[in-house]
Amino acid sequence: MIKMFCAALLLTILPLNTHADGEPAGEFDYYVLSLSWTPSWCALDGDARDDAQCDRHRGFGFTLHGLWPQFEQGWPSYCRTAARDPSRAMSGAMADIMGSAGLAWYEWQKHGRCSGLAAADYYALSRRAYEMINRPDVLRSLPRAMDIPPRVIEAAFIAVNPLLSPDAVTVTCKDGLIQEIRICLTRDLVPRQCARDTRRDCGLATVEVSPMR
Repeated sequence: MIKMFCAALLLTILPLNTHADGEPAGEFDYYVLSLSWTPSWCALDGDARDDAQCDRHRGFGFTLHGLWPQFEQGWPSYCRTAARDPSRAMSGAMADIMGSAGLAWYEWQKHGRCSGLAAADYYALSRRAYEMINRPDVLRSLPRAMDIPPRVIEAAFIAVNPLLSPDAVTVTCKDGLIQEIRICLTRDLVPRQCARDTRRDCGLATVEVSPMR
């Protein structure tokens, strides 16, 4: 009886798993479109790797980090699928919006397999999702690094994407820098409210936004 009580108590206090690996492909509720601000990624990681995405005058601003299948609670990853992996050429063709073929390949492995789509169709859907979201010109034309409240960045996205609501957009940050804009979409790429575990905005009063390179 004591063992049963302890087990029940642990279930009430331990957090539920937010994700697991190896689920069947195609079983998910919605997508999260993740847009990464390249200057911040370069400052945090890319410059140390001497990544070509961070070369001066490449003109990268918000790049596509990924299109992630999502559950109403948690997310699948590295799903079981019979779909063939993309060719190098297919992944390389995504570099114009993702920064590198390597990221495109990684995103397919971790997230794309879970879509239930063929690799070419997943890449095409990811590109369509990226291109349907307008990126605010005001952020793409900053003359210098500026400290901006996350709610202002969110409002800028909503202003140029009238179908978005505040509950469909999340601004994330890391080490005081803007990190990503995450937008929740239905499986048909219609903006929708983010589930509770996705709706976690940056808690800082302001974040640093550096100009495009």
